[in-house]
Amino acid sequence: MAEQNVEQQIQVRRVTDVHANWNEEERGKPGKFSLQLILDDGAEEYAIRPPAADTKVILKMLDSAETVSFDLANKVLIPSKIF
Repeated sequence: MAEQNVEQQIQVRRVTDVHANWNEEERGKPGKFSLQLILDDGAEEYAIRPPAADTKVILKMLDSAETVSFDLANKVLIPSKIF
């Protein structure tokens, strides 16, 4: 039980993988992107659905950052050393 409480208290996890997809909403209309963040090698997952312009920026940021963390409580991506 104590181990489960510790897991629930972890608010910031490292992004260890990202699965991106796009789905058609309506024939001939713009679709939607989603990014599934794999946190701490599968300890947790979180999906985000940014607009297309944000998705492009997020993917570039994920690619250039040395490491990326995700704050579950505040829903914030935290890249490190992006330059």
